[in-house]
Amino acid sequence: MRARAAWKTVRWSRGLTVTGLIMVLFVVVLLLLFGMKLIPAYIEYATAKKAINSIARDGAGASTPQEVRRQFDSRALIDNIEAVKSSDLEIRREGGGVVIGFAYRKEVPLVANVGLYIDFAANSAGQ
Repeated sequence: MRARAAWKTVRWSRGLTVTGLIMVLFVVVLLLLFGMKLIPAYIEYATAKKAINSIARDGAGASTPQEVRRQFDSRALIDNIEAVKSSDLEIRREGGGVVIGFAYRKEVPLVANVGLYIDFAANSAGQ
């Protein structure tokens, strides 16, 4: 066996410097803060969408738009839906069933005077 040259056995370390670690942690913390601000808006949207889908699917007591609005008010009170009011619902008959929809814009304040607008729209027909 031949002896290896000393310069071939040197390995370069591939680590993370303290500056690199601080930059990575800064980005991670920034993403976590944005996520903590945005996730409640999406949870409320999903809850409202689930409520209108449930009301449209059941359809038993929802023969009139007033009944649909009353049922939505009941669910909104229980599920703490504040972004969508029953007056915001678009209700129409389609193919022997009820199609319920809504659309709204949510402003999420991020930092100081910087915010983010998110447009949400859903209907029970799945469109």
